[in-house]
Amino acid sequence: MDKSKRPFLKFKRSFRRRLPPIQSGDRIDYRNMSLISRFISEQGKILSRRVNRLTLKQQRLITLAIKQARILSLLPFLNNEKQFERTESTARTTGFKARNKQA
Repeated sequence: MDKSKRPFLKFKRSFRRRLPPIQSGDRIDYRNMSLISRFISEQGKILSRRVNRLTLKQQRLITLAIKQARILSLLPFLNNEKQFERTESTARTTGFKARNKQA
């Protein structure tokens, strides 16, 4: 058979289908912290729909639940993990003052 007359063959990719992040039995609620915490970044930001692999309706419900949980102080608005240690900063300033006094 000629190369030009061959039928176009598509190669099927085999891929593992990902499980949906929210099961049918899961209730999207501000009290369901184990579910809500999966859709928040380390910084406390709500992850996008593309990252979460959620439908539009599910993303809206998750966003509302996260905002309600923040208002009721079940979740922090910001998650600042970069907290400065005061012992190091005071050690630097006291060392600087001590050097000036000695000179």
